[in-house]
Amino acid sequence: MPHNSVPAPPKGPETAGTLSRVPRRLVIATGNAGKLREFRSLLAGSPFELTCSAELGLPAPDEAGATFLANALLKARHAAVLSGSAAIADDSGLEVDALNGAPGIYSARYAGLGADDAANNAKLMHALAGLPLEQRRARYRCALVFIETAADAKPVIAEADWQGFILDAPRGGGGFGYDPYFWLPDLGRTAAELHPSEKNRLSHRGKALRALRDLMAARP
Repeated sequence: MPHNSVPAPPKGPETAGTLSRVPRRLVIATGNAGKLREFRSLLAGSPFELTCSAELGLPAPDEAGATFLANALLKARHAAVLSGSAAIADDSGLEVDALNGAPGIYSARYAGLGADDAANNAKLMHALAGLPLEQRRARYRCALVFIETAADAKPVIAEADWQGFILDAPRGGGGFGYDPYFWLPDLGRTAAELHPSEKNRLSHRGKALRALRDLMAARP
């Protein structure tokens, strides 16, 4: 070796190239097991190390927003503040035309704080009792937000919906929430009868997250 040559640095775990490949942590701001399954599937292959609020023991914020988007922003910032990491949050729910858009932002607690899916669906069935199917038009809505830090002034935002009708009896054992009653006439099935991959392709959350990923990829 010439006397003035410099040996190359070792290719160990402390080289800059390796450090650049360490994935960043992304907190999924939810404690809902059904949503978490969908997020993990939809975010598979992303350049992040995924965790969620429940795994980190983060308390849920008070969802005081007046819209899905306001609540999604609130939840994302809350998770980012407490975790010190990038965060992604959604707020989503069911809107029924015959109920003037209810349950809307109160979908997860339609039957009261702490209500489970069975209680929420029972209240929905009572509210729609006697209405024919053609008067039960509804949609799922989703607002999604990604922020780099708690102080991120330009959050990445995507929104989408999923149109359907509400049946008067449940069908299917998949999904969660109102899925067993959410009828998709073009498919002749409810959301709870879809394979998870098919649901992720068609759903409000799946469409919003794919749009969000495109916007994230285009972000400087």
